Amino acid sequence: MRIDWNDIDTVLLDMDGTLLDRHFDDHFWLEHVPLRWAACNNTSIQDAKDHLYQLFRSQENTLNWTDLDYWSERLKLDIPLLKLEVEHLIAVHPYVIEFLVYVKQAGKAIWLVTNAHSKTLDLKMKRTRIGPYFDGIISAHQVGLPKEDVRFWKKLQDFIRYDPERTLLGEDSEANLTTAESFSIRYLVYISRYSSKIEPRKSDYFPTIDYFNRLIPEYNSTSVLIEKP
Repeated sequence: MRIDWNDIDTVLLDMDGTLLDRHFDDHFWLEHVPLRWAACNNTSIQDAKDHLYQLFRSQENTLNWTDLDYWSERLKLDIPLLKLEVEHLIAVHPYVIEFLVYVKQAGKAIWLVTNAHSKTLDLKMKRTRIGPYFDGIISAHQVGLPKEDVRFWKKLQDFIRYDPERTLLGEDSEANLTTAESFSIRYLVYISRYSSKIEPRKSDYFPTIDYFNRLIPEYNSTSVLIEKP
């Protein structure tokens, strides 16, 4: 897929896994929360994982999945407070800042569009300081639908004026790219190195990059070419 930046007016970017290292989230939900839940419920860490992982899976593709208030009530834990215990793991992926600077200097509208809860956003924006690079930040909780819902991208236009044919979306979720594709967003880019702890895997369905320098012309060519599956 060739990306000519002259054909793009709007850039929509996911947060966790796309701009930020998902190692923080994976470690928090898969290791740290089970550790704290086990201690509070006088059970083994493995039993806690078995129980919690099933609960987590039951809320996939819903707003509850990222709702810290929901999980605080469901697990009887102060989830925002527990996040502070491991906030040192929050990190921006390599080349993200360079890409955000390029997009701003190119005069494009740039929006952070995330499923993340407002309390997660507050913590990560304070920690990373990337908020000022965006024209705005929209959470799925404001929209009322998760990005996995095919209706999300249409309803997003109540918050952001954008032409799907002149929009680029960067995501580490193939499910979210698929729903965006159904709304005819033209430039869909899968971020394969969503965590610093994994080996990246190319998408079978979408053009794939590991880092955002692949989309910056000065690192490549005037019209950026990325491999399509």
